[in-house]
Amino acid sequence: MRQIFLDTETTGLSADNGDRIIEIGCVEMVNRKLTGNNLHFYLNPERDSHEDALKVHGISNEFLRDKPKFGAVANELMDYLRDADIIIHNAQFDISFLNKELELVGKPLFKSIVANVTDTLVMAKEMYPGKRNSLDALCDRLGVDNSGRTLHGALLDAELLADVYINLTRGQDALLMEVADEAQAPGAVGRVDLSSFVLPVLRANEQEVQAHEAVLAQLDKSSDGKTVWRSAAKNMA
Repeated sequence: MRQIFLDTETTGLSADNGDRIIEIGCVEMVNRKLTGNNLHFYLNPERDSHEDALKVHGISNEFLRDKPKFGAVANELMDYLRDADIIIHNAQFDISFLNKELELVGKPLFKSIVANVTDTLVMAKEMYPGKRNSLDALCDRLGVDNSGRTLHGALLDAELLADVYINLTRGQDALLMEVADEAQAPGAVGRVDLSSFVLPVLRANEQEVQAHEAVLAQLDKSSDGKTVWRSAAKNMA
């Protein structure tokens, strides 16, 4: 399964009011293993960032002047994301911006390109109701090192999100292990070799044996001596 962790930084909070994407970070994971095949762009938004946004991401307007516009990277981004499962924290925000950018360059909407979108904010709210579920809060709660995150950055946040997601979903793999890879024929069943596992035998102690015999005696008395185990014992004697 191919999953992409995606994050964006923007000039402000509203794509409908003209704010634009200035950074896109994508981190690839296949079968729950990070591949290193990541994608990262800084973009020229053709407008300045709001002062509050600058305080969040720290990416200056001057730095972005010579960066490519979204239209120049749109095909590469779409090819990279195509048919993948996308994981985003607060997906509604990022998708609204991606849809607006795609619309401006005449491309199809985001969800028509990808296979599925998972919102880790929704997941976290279900798992930790009533608690703070920002990316930083989840890093603290799940033991993910975010000490390098003094400012928001799309690629760094996507990398942190990948670690958070692995921790959020770790229970799904505690008992079930993926033993079949994509090369297996459709319908093939993976097998786990358990021959090396030795199950311990725990013997009842004397007190437990006596308690067990007392229960059997009570059942035997209640059935007028017609219990199966007593009859079987006599036949074997």
